[in-house]
Amino acid sequence: MRKESILKSLIIITLMVVVTSCGDYQKLLKSNDHELKYEKGLAYYEEGDYMRAATLLGDLIGIFRGTEKSESSHYIYADCLYNMKDYIMAEHYFSMFVQNYPTSDKTEEAQFMSAYCSYMMSPNPRLDQTTTYEALEGFQLFINLYPDSERAKEATVLMDELRDKLVYKAYLNAKLYYNMGNYMGNNYKSAVISARNTLDDYPDTQYREELSFLILDAKYLEAINSVLDKQEERLRDTLDEYYSFVNEFPQSRYLSDANDIFEKTSALLN
Repeated sequence: MRKESILKSLIIITLMVVVTSCGDYQKLLKSNDHELKYEKGLAYYEEGDYMRAATLLGDLIGIFRGTEKSESSHYIYADCLYNMKDYIMAEHYFSMFVQNYPTSDKTEEAQFMSAYCSYMMSPNPRLDQTTTYEALEGFQLFINLYPDSERAKEATVLMDELRDKLVYKAYLNAKLYYNMGNYMGNNYKSAVISARNTLDDYPDTQYREELSFLILDAKYLEAINSVLDKQEERLRDTLDEYYSFVNEFPQSRYLSDANDIFEKTSALLN
C-alpha cells in the first residue's frame, strides 16, 4: 500500500511539473521579453528540446539582427531543424548562415552541415538523384574552402559513398537496357554504352566488376542476335572484351559465366 501511495504521489508531481512547464512555455511564447526568450531557447536547446528551442529562437533571428545573439540564434535554429530531421529547412538556414555570417567561427561547420543535409536527403538509387548531386557539390565546395579542416576527410568519404550511389543507379539503367534486349531496337548496344560511360566517369567504383561483366555479356548477346554480316565482327569484339575482363578480374565471381561466353563465342567463330 505504501509503495502504491508513493507511486501515485510521483505521478501527480510529474504531471504538475509537466502542466506547469507547459503553462510557463505558453506564457513565454506570448511574452515580449526577448532576452528571456533567448535564454530559455538556449536552455531548451541544451536539454535537447529542439522543437521549443526552435520556436523561441527562430523569432529572434530578425529581432536581434546585427548582434551576436542573432548569429547564435540563427545557427542554433538551423541545428534544431537538423535534429528534428527537417533537412530541407535546415539546409536552407545553414546556407543562409554562411551567407550572412561569413567570418563567424561557426561558418565552417555551417558550410559542412549544409552539404550534410543534402546528403541526408539523398534517396534510394532507383529514384531521382538531384539531392545527391547537390550534396556532392556542397562537399566539394567545403573541401575547396577548408582543405585543412578536420571534416575534410569525412567529406571525402561521404562523397565516395554518394558517387557509388550514382554508379549503382547507372548500373541499374544499363541493366534495364540489357533486360530489354532487342525490344524496339538494339538495347544491348545501349547497355554497353551506358556501362562504359559510367566506368569512364567513375573508374574506381566498387561496381567496376559488375559493370565490366555486363559489358561482356551484352556484347555477346548483341553478337549472337546480329544479322550475319555483322555477327563475326561482334563475336570477335566479344572475345576481346572477354580477355580484358579476365585479365582485370582473374578471380571474378562471374568467371564461370565469362568462360561460358568465351567457349560459345569461340565455337561460333570456328
